[in-house]
Amino acid sequence: MRLRIVPDNTKIDFFRAARITFGASILAMIASVVLFFAMGLNFGIDFQGGTTIRTEAENPVDVAAYRQAIAPLDLGDVIITEVFDPSFGDDKNVASVRIQAQEGAEAVSAETIAAVETALQGVDPTITFPSVESVGPKVSGELIQSAIFAVLGSLVAILFYIWLRFEWQFAVGALAALVHDVVLTIGLFAAIQIKFDLAIIAALLTIVGYSINDTVVVFDRARENLRKYKTMPLRDLLNLSANETLSRTVMTSGTTLLALLALIVLGGDVIRGFVFAIFWGVLVGTYSSIYVAKNIVLMLGVKRDWDKKDDPKAGTQFANIDA
Repeated sequence: MRLRIVPDNTKIDFFRAARITFGASILAMIASVVLFFAMGLNFGIDFQGGTTIRTEAENPVDVAAYRQAIAPLDLGDVIITEVFDPSFGDDKNVASVRIQAQEGAEAVSAETIAAVETALQGVDPTITFPSVESVGPKVSGELIQSAIFAVLGSLVAILFYIWLRFEWQFAVGALAALVHDVVLTIGLFAAIQIKFDLAIIAALLTIVGYSINDTVVVFDRARENLRKYKTMPLRDLLNLSANETLSRTVMTSGTTLLALLALIVLGGDVIRGFVFAIFWGVLVGTYSSIYVAKNIVLMLGVKRDWDKKDDPKAGTQFANIDA
């Protein structure tokens, strides 16, 4: 006997409150755009510029002790990570200390770097500093530009893929859902001012992939049902498709959220922003695949069989059928 999270023959009307859900999504997107321009994003070192200090020590790296030693210097965003490499010997304990550019300066000063090195040597006298690298404003600007192109490029590629696999109405619906997810995620980061760095860009791309996967599952079932139920109104057919894939959606999203929740609680500060972004993205991505993408398709209307030319006498356009 198999476990059933969602009962068979579920008949939820996802369009019952369509005006409320779709209107709420539009308002949330507007609010996110306003927050982005009013408050801005709390950019991390990747986008602000800064300095990376590489450390090597005979003793194991203690990230908490390193961070506690540097905290009194009040340097703002400092990221400390232990570096692992198969080529390292047993006597090499390597860490990376990343310090954001200080306000009013293009790079971290030599005095600040010296203070950091002195503080770390107070934790472990065996520490050495084999390299110090700085990221200036020009490189940071190029990273921001590349990040924007990466997100936009992924959206365009997905739009083209959905257009080829289904029809342009589905592509528009999928694109609207993806834009909804990305905009709401950026708006949330602007509102709560969590560090926004390259890891968050990776999270955004992950969100795009996860959201489109869920949307394609619903659309694929809708395409099958379009050919199976010749006279069913489009509204009922989209509801049927969403209900038939609801069990898969709940299981996939639920298990993913449980794993992400564990990482948020136990994963530590280094990955918390990245995991939180994906956690939020899975929530809004699941919502948008049901309440945004399907609404767009219903508004635009689709053909019963796009492999054949339209025959006005056959009544094949769902857009002409009253729901």
